Amino acid sequence: MVGSTSTAAPLWPLAVYFLGVLILLAGMMILPFLLGPRHRDPQTGQQFESGIKSTGSARVRWNIKYYLVAMFFVIFDLESVFLVALAVAARELGWPGYFEALIFVGVLLLSLAYLWKVGALEWGTERRRGAARRRSAAA
Repeated sequence: MVGSTSTAAPLWPLAVYFLGVLILLAGMMILPFLLGPRHRDPQTGQQFESGIKSTGSARVRWNIKYYLVAMFFVIFDLESVFLVALAVAARELGWPGYFEALIFVGVLLLSLAYLWKVGALEWGTERRRGAARRRSAAA
């Protein structure tokens, strides 16, 4: 092919960048090993925070409900971000944007109803929840 020109960009800048990253990573891993302290006093491995000796274990068990509520909060809080964006662009989006927002809110309300139905939002103990279900079934 006579007269064809290649428009491919040279790859050497990318190779230089990756080489620089590898050198930086190696330096960040090797320098602390070479320059770090070498002593092994018994107090070196003990926890010390703000001059107060720690008591008890740092491994505290939390109920899974706290994490579930946090996830639900993030999901339903993110809803407000999308709705604010839709409200800002409401005139540009017109009626199709309005109906899309209604569908979005509908899906979120359905998911909230589902969470409520399966008991994910209940904080009572299993014993109390079971008693409440039996009372509602008897009524």
